[in-house]
Amino acid sequence: MGASPAGPAADPAGRLPLSVFIIARNEADRLGATIRAVRDLADDIVVVDSGSTDGTQALAAALGARVIHNPWPGYGPQKRFAEAQCRHDWLLNLDADEVVPGNLAREIRALFAAGEPRRPAWRIAIAEIFPGEGRPHPLAYTLTPVRLYRRDRGRYSASPVHDRVVLEPGVTPGRLKGVIHHFSVRSLGDQLDKLNRYSDQQADDLEARGVVIPTWRVFVELPGNFLKAYLGRRHIVRGTYGFLTAMNYAISRHLRVAKHVERRRLAATRRDRVDPLDPTF
Repeated sequence: MGASPAGPAADPAGRLPLSVFIIARNEADRLGATIRAVRDLADDIVVVDSGSTDGTQALAAALGARVIHNPWPGYGPQKRFAEAQCRHDWLLNLDADEVVPGNLAREIRALFAAGEPRRPAWRIAIAEIFPGEGRPHPLAYTLTPVRLYRRDRGRYSASPVHDRVVLEPGVTPGRLKGVIHHFSVRSLGDQLDKLNRYSDQQADDLEARGVVIPTWRVFVELPGNFLKAYLGRRHIVRGTYGFLTAMNYAISRHLRVAKHVERRRLAATRRDRVDPLDPTF
């Protein structure tokens, strides 16, 4: 599945021996830009779809991607499944709402200009672009996860809610200068729907891991996370829209704790309920 020790044959179109993998569901409005930005960079683009009904699969295939269906198992497991479908040892992971700009594509190409990149993993900054913006705000908050890596030196975590690459001990990633453009917000309503669904998965994960969040957190989670997003993640530089997206983030974090506390309350009620038909009653 990976490249042979002698290396893959040169691609006639000048594309790199690099697999780009993307997980998607109902992303026909955004996925096209994601694929177009990398199809001249990499000779293997894999889209793992979990059941789109909007034509995502046909769009991806028409743009040259290999489309593979896999029912949704959670973020980490889905990305691990996608890793396994890739043809090359070097992998670049993108979300379906992320775009690699030209300067970043050129930087990635330069890494391979002399053969194997000097490090086995690379961090890439990711900056959100909100509706009405043409590029990331110069003061926008950025995340810098590992997104470009050798499959034999790192792999996505199996966590259903935390999608991060776990590197082998001793691997120190480099960092690229370019920034991935993240078009994460279709609208405030769509964002809140997505965050609400994600909070369900977070509550599931807390329950599965036996983690108990104290009840007092429901009183501070919303204001605390609003400040985290508005000030700490610098949504404040986006004016009114930044205030609104920070509120959505805070609501989603509140829902995570609220649903967790509610589940514990309902579980306790079920344990305390006495069955009148129980012969020991």
